[in-house]
Amino acid sequence: MSKALAKATAKESTTRATARKPKGKESKGFEVVSGAAIEGAMPELDRLIHERIRLGIVSALAVNESLTFNDLKALLDTTDGNLSVHARKLEEAEYIACVKSFEGRMPKTAYRLTANGRRSLDRYLNHMEALIRATRG
Repeated sequence: MSKALAKATAKESTTRATARKPKGKESKGFEVVSGAAIEGAMPELDRLIHERIRLGIVSALAVNESLTFNDLKALLDTTDGNLSVHARKLEEAEYIACVKSFEGRMPKTAYRLTANGRRSLDRYLNHMEALIRATRG
């Protein structure tokens, strides 16, 4: 994503600008929101998923039935604390579900993507694809 588009997208998420037609250009079905050409009236970017570690968690769980805490930690190359904080935010939003159990005497934490999480990821990916299409013109 270009720096200008990223900046415009970030601005879009913090301020609600009204959509308007691009000045001096043919419309091509795009509207300008906060300076970025976005197809139609796009919803705001899901900031909960957009953060790198959380996007990694949700994406990994989208292609795996479930993953353990240690699997995610190794896959995302992050620390226990960092993964724990991000996973908790996704749990609170009901994007992922956590199951704690024991294997012998060792605790085991496993995560799976919820239906709400899958819908949110699909919306997020559709939004990003629309931004890519708009950028490439």
